[in-house]
Amino acid sequence: MELYSLLILCANLLLFSPKLAYATDILSSSDSLTDNGTTLLSKDGTFKLGFFSPASSTNRYIGIWYANIPIQTVVWVANRNQPINDSSGLLMIDNSTNLVLFSNNGTVPVWSSNSTKQAQNPSAQLLDSGNLVIREQNSENYTWQSFDYPSDTLLPGMKFGWDVKTGLNRRLSAWKNWDDPSPGDLTLVFERYSYPEPVMSKGRTKIWRSGPWTGLAVSGQQPSGQPDQIYHLNFVSNENEVYYVYNPENKSMLMRQVLNQSLSSNQYYAWNEAGQQWILFWSTPNDICESYGYCGSNGHCLINETPTCQCLKGFSPASQQNLYAGCVRNNRLNCSNGDGFVRFDDLRLPDSENSWVNSSMNLEECRVRCLRNCSCMAYSNLDLRGKGSGCAIWFGNLTDMRQTPYGQELYVRMSALDLDANKGSKRTKIIIIAIVVPISILMLIIGYFVHTRRAKLREDTENMLNDYEAHDQEDLELPLIELNEIVKATNNFSVANKLGEGGFGPVYKGNLADGQEIAVKRLSRSSGQGSHEFKNEVILIAKLQHRNLVKLIGCCIQGEERLLVYEFMPNKSLDFFIFDQTASKQLDWSTRHKIISGIAKGLLYLHQDSRLRIIHRDLKPSNVLLDNQMNPKISDFGMARLFGGDQTEGTTNRVVGTYGYMAPEYAADGVFSVKSDVFSFGVLVIEIISGKRSRGFYHSNQSHNLVAYAWRMWKEGKYLELVDSALGESCHLSQLMRCVHISLLCVQQNAEDRPSMESVVLMLSSEIELGEPKEPGYYRDKGPLEIDYSSSRVESSSTNELTYSLPEPR
Repeated sequence: MELYSLLILCANLLLFSPKLAYATDILSSSDSLTDNGTTLLSKDGTFKLGFFSPASSTNRYIGIWYANIPIQTVVWVANRNQPINDSSGLLMIDNSTNLVLFSNNGTVPVWSSNSTKQAQNPSAQLLDSGNLVIREQNSENYTWQSFDYPSDTLLPGMKFGWDVKTGLNRRLSAWKNWDDPSPGDLTLVFERYSYPEPVMSKGRTKIWRSGPWTGLAVSGQQPSGQPDQIYHLNFVSNENEVYYVYNPENKSMLMRQVLNQSLSSNQYYAWNEAGQQWILFWSTPNDICESYGYCGSNGHCLINETPTCQCLKGFSPASQQNLYAGCVRNNRLNCSNGDGFVRFDDLRLPDSENSWVNSSMNLEECRVRCLRNCSCMAYSNLDLRGKGSGCAIWFGNLTDMRQTPYGQELYVRMSALDLDANKGSKRTKIIIIAIVVPISILMLIIGYFVHTRRAKLREDTENMLNDYEAHDQEDLELPLIELNEIVKATNNFSVANKLGEGGFGPVYKGNLADGQEIAVKRLSRSSGQGSHEFKNEVILIAKLQHRNLVKLIGCCIQGEERLLVYEFMPNKSLDFFIFDQTASKQLDWSTRHKIISGIAKGLLYLHQDSRLRIIHRDLKPSNVLLDNQMNPKISDFGMARLFGGDQTEGTTNRVVGTYGYMAPEYAADGVFSVKSDVFSFGVLVIEIISGKRSRGFYHSNQSHNLVAYAWRMWKEGKYLELVDSALGESCHLSQLMRCVHISLLCVQQNAEDRPSMESVVLMLSSEIELGEPKEPGYYRDKGPLEIDYSSSRVESSSTNELTYSLPEPR
């Protein structure tokens, strides 16, 4: 009887399950997929489904992988635990409308989709998203889908979490190794605590957790959908479902999230089409503070501090010999005798395993609720949107906290004694403020008198130019243009001709008698760039000729007028484009790379290839002009210094330049060299890549400027978070990563570690191996550089920044 049934089954397979003979995305109930090279191909050609063998294994599995990527990247496996050891596999839809995988040519079932839902006329289809679905033909309702049963990979659009009604748990488990896709002991599960959050475990041991959702982001992470992110994250929580789902900002970008057993990490990759490789742009855990419970109970982790593990105020180390053993209270709680709360800022919320939430309470109601429960140790807002709402409270020890710029307020229960000590600390702060404010006012008054005296000195230096008209024109190598010619060219310095204004004075557009377009820089008497800088700029730039340096056509020194006449740059200055959300879209990556390379070549000419060795000392976006082909031209040589012979370094008691671009040795000690310009170039490259200003960028307490932020993103493997979102699909990821790498080499703390501009030009134009950058020289309250910005010795030319804009057409 058993033999008879087997013969009937084989006959049915032969009669009703013909093999697929051509590429298609659909497997109908009358088709079968065999292990002879036939596959399903999604309509857009992104994904394939078929038989494969991983790495060096000879076992056969049914899986889904990227069709057009030369590196076979499998994103889903059906029979993870039951491989087929030969090529006898067959995939088909059975009578119960399940997908079934057989071995031994259809006689031994190996795997089934095991769906409880039925379809009258079912078919399986591989969608463009990488989702394999079973559904009624011409229906959008799925009876089963592979997205509900992920392996080690999450694709964009996949739900990670729970279907509460059915109890379906969409979780990840890593492959055991490259040869074996069966589940290892590394898992990522969305834990359904009162305050749910993803948790990664090795066996039964937690090794990482994400933090709960705060309404804006995962606690401790950057809010989703920010301009410098390449994907956005959505969280859904209701009576039916609790899950996360992510999607790339650039819909054409291929991305995947995968668990790596060997590294015990959760990794995020983007495909680099130009480089034909997967680029890791984020990984968790990404530093020691991400390791679960690294600092023990009631401690918090500070990645840039020593020691890394510190206790919350009101707590002390449980062990002086082991700072990672957690913290204990200085004073015991007494629930009936005046316990209260102390607010801590910028914390990733504690492990939410022992938590309770209420979305309808406000923060004050939350405080009262926590205070009345003697087991409640902390509370916070549940949702940070708007002014905050909802209530989350924690019981027992507070575990796995870290200091982070993306953290939030946490109110921690303290004894009455600790509250009194905290009040005393506040009184001390008030006394300090009462002392410091009058002293600050006195310093301002002194500063005013110093400024007045300097203004008088600037006026006296006008006498320096009395002999300028008699200067030998051949030595100057620059034509002197008559004032009346410039007045006529600019329509008597008409407001309609005004391009912009900086600290030196206004700039006007003009047309000379021969039709040549010019830009006229008119030195004002109250200029931050005085007569010395004017003379310096004339002498220096007159001797320079390079396609990446702005060309000085002539000058005028007549009466009170001091005028410089440049070639006109129709595309304004670089800062107009990179710092404007609309204009920045005009600069795709290839254009930005061309600008970076052009600036580098211009600096190389100044440092090495011209007959003079010149240090610019004020390289910044507003001093880079763009011609009609978007070629960069370095301008404004008022702060430049000339070196002679073999001189490579100089010192000055008068530091000039713009904060945010000055090298640390120059800002602190007045030491300048070609490496000072290299530092400024590195900052400029980071600005071009990110679209953010170095000056005024305060990302967090850990990253007080853009350089610090770029360094942190590089160290954490998140360099793509630095990239300007305006670049869109134009990104050449490997080239972009190389430019980030070069920029960090340029901004290293020690000048001798920075490359020369000759090396930079070579690195930009070749694929030579790059060294590992050391920590940059950036300005922060505590760190490798301490600078007193109030020093009267430092003179910033930040007032000289020019907004270079064309008049409206009429």
